[in-house]
Amino acid sequence: MSNVSQITSPDVELRVLVYSHDAGTRSRVMSALGTRPHPDLPRLHYTEVATAPVVIEHMDAGGVGLAILDGEAAPTGGLGLAKQLRDELDTCPPILVLTGRPDDRWLADWSRADAAVPHPIDPLRLREAVTVLLEDD
Repeated sequence: MSNVSQITSPDVELRVLVYSHDAGTRSRVMSALGTRPHPDLPRLHYTEVATAPVVIEHMDAGGVGLAILDGEAAPTGGLGLAKQLRDELDTCPPILVLTGRPDDRWLADWSRADAAVPHPIDPLRLREAVTVLLEDD
């Protein structure tokens, strides 16, 4: 387990950036994960973002422990944004992308995302992917 997963104090929070132009998608992600998707992980604190420039601004500023990017977001999709962040940031937190369908996993690989979960969002699958990412971080 990583340092992140060993920090289980209720006072410790991990900042999760959730990007989608669709407020419903952002809400489903946050609902699926809740404040603590696994007892070995710190509490999650969400930053909701609806536009790519604001994602870049937050990521440049630092302090994000996990980015969840909607590959179906418009006008800037999360897959291209994930690739851009990987290419441009010296230090990049784990990135999970939401793909349009399971067959789009190859796009997630191209984007250099650490994990992918397809739409519609399955809460169990999303929690499992986030837990694995944060345990490995």
